[in-house]
Amino acid sequence: MKKIAIMVSALILSVLCISCNKEQSLQSYLVESQDKPGFMSIDVPLSFIQLKTNEVPNDIKEAYRSIRKVNLVGLPYLNNEAAYKVEKKALSTILKNSKSYKNLMRMDVKGMKMSVYCNGDSDAIDEVIAFGYSKEVGVGVARILGKNMNAAKIMQMVEYLKIDPKQFNLQQLQLFFNKID
Repeated sequence: MKKIAIMVSALILSVLCISCNKEQSLQSYLVESQDKPGFMSIDVPLSFIQLKTNEVPNDIKEAYRSIRKVNLVGLPYLNNEAAYKVEKKALSTILKNSKSYKNLMRMDVKGMKMSVYCNGDSDAIDEVIAFGYSKEVGVGVARILGKNMNAAKIMQMVEYLKIDPKQFNLQQLQLFFNKID
């Protein structure tokens, strides 16, 4: 009986230690950022992201169907270097310290530093994260959620996409670009 009590106590202590983790997750960062002043947050409906034609290879159609949700969160630079540095560091730290995300690539696109991360196996990815920052634009993260996504096929799919602005409320995006000007 004493052994059972010790095992139950150890289990409860383990659960408490795990649940008291102070590290911020990407999910909690995204939720908190929606309420921060100056941030823009957009949930992109899949109806906004469409394939250009029905004459698309089946593997590309399959990649498209594997996407469930796309979220964008960003803070325009707006000559606010202090906020820019805080948010850039917060996102960098979350992604660097996370055991869930693997860094797929880093690149420099027209002065913007970008990193792409994924969660899952290379041919069964559940989440793709694109993190970018520059003083010209600001700092932001795009999160693509899906089921069994294939990173290579998702990258190929980009050339087959068309974007229909009639299906999407661009008001938030317009506000973002107005702040940049």
